[in-house]
Amino acid sequence: MLDEKQKLRQIIDLGHEIASVNDVDVLLERILTVARQFSCADAGSIYIKEGNRLKFSYTQNNTLQEKLPSGQKLIYSTFSIPINNESISGYVAGTGETVNIPDVYELPAGVPYSFNKEYDEISSYRTKSVLTFPLKNNHGETIGVLQLINAMDSEGNIMPFSREDVPLTMHFANSAALAIERAQITRIVILRMIKMAELRDPKETGAHVNRVASYAVEIYEKWASGRGVPQREIEKNKDILRMAAMLHDVGKIGISDNILKKPARLDPEEFEIMKQHSYIGAKLFCDRCSDFDEAASLVALNHHERWDGKGYPGFINTMDGSPIIGYELEGGKAQGKKGEEIPPLGRIVAIADVYDALGSRRVYKEAWDHDRVLETLRDERGKQFDPEMLDAFFASLDVIRTIPQRYPDS
Repeated sequence: MLDEKQKLRQIIDLGHEIASVNDVDVLLERILTVARQFSCADAGSIYIKEGNRLKFSYTQNNTLQEKLPSGQKLIYSTFSIPINNESISGYVAGTGETVNIPDVYELPAGVPYSFNKEYDEISSYRTKSVLTFPLKNNHGETIGVLQLINAMDSEGNIMPFSREDVPLTMHFANSAALAIERAQITRIVILRMIKMAELRDPKETGAHVNRVASYAVEIYEKWASGRGVPQREIEKNKDILRMAAMLHDVGKIGISDNILKKPARLDPEEFEIMKQHSYIGAKLFCDRCSDFDEAASLVALNHHERWDGKGYPGFINTMDGSPIIGYELEGGKAQGKKGEEIPPLGRIVAIADVYDALGSRRVYKEAWDHDRVLETLRDERGKQFDPEMLDAFFASLDVIRTIPQRYPDS
């Protein structure tokens, strides 16, 4: 049993851990995980404030997770709830108060909030103890809500959340709120870069890049876990990959409008010019100051390479697009990279990008039926796509299919 000083040290360490995460989606999931670990909570959810509503962002539940086959994730729907007294989370968001309830089925008479038993009935889960607290920024404004469910003792019995731990949990909540605001600023900066590309290419929307990035993270996590990559390394790489994947096509800002906005398929000459966006995007990150710069450059340069070596741009000098000496083909083109010559992040984003593109409407085509998209991906196993990573994609398909609900086209 940890004493108060040890718990405070643990909370400080957890605050430092989440401060190192840069992508807001990866961060929210991580905040929920470490808060549950500290409080020994079986389950929990995290919400982000958007106007006068709370957006349900992530949920975790050990009891329900253990009922799934190994390696599968819980599937949840994306929704939002009003900030009012109809729910505990809505009440906490509206008042800024922390609520610690020993048993939500036995709420004291006269409390201004209520508990909806519908989710428990659908999932056959019994919510009992609940600790809900606001995530406040430096100005005291509530930017979200973290709800922890069913504190567990060492024998797995549900117990109330410790009153003594509430101040420490609130200290963590303050650190979490600051980390969220910082990550939101990072996301805004990235989306502004995407907006610049969108002004040139209407297909390059915030919804598209968020979907591609989310698919890529799911594929990577499944692939890396299957290879025995340590969890700490997986978490670090998920953070970097998600941000880098959002910028996979940012190099299109250097391509002519006549090509980007052509309301039909490109002819061969136009397509050759379009291919330049891969190394133009990589050039934007050539002054590499961080792991993110390295990853963004690799993704931009390599996400159109093919496993069979028939992709582009191949072995080139990223500063001018010329073939690297020894890799020239007839006609002045560069030899394509193949197999594991293509960096893993490029192979992952290749699958994510094609999956989203085929399932989305374009000026020259309608969105494909989902079964047709999946059949096409299967047909390209070992040709366009890394077989092992494509297997990871299909193994993650239940989660991947829910992602468009979070990032729909407007």
